[in-house]
Amino acid sequence: MAEDLEALNEVVRLSGRQAVPVITVGGEVIVGFDRGRLQELLKLP
Repeated sequence: MAEDLEALNEVVRLSGRQAVPVITVGGEVIVGFDRGRLQELLKLP
């Protein structure tokens, strides 16, 4: 249970809110699934 609280605190620290998914790429935080932004950051076609 403590790990869940630690994970929640990390999500809030990164994104400023309680939301999922929170994805980080190269230090950039993406809240929610943003296919276009992920493709851009990962340099995918």
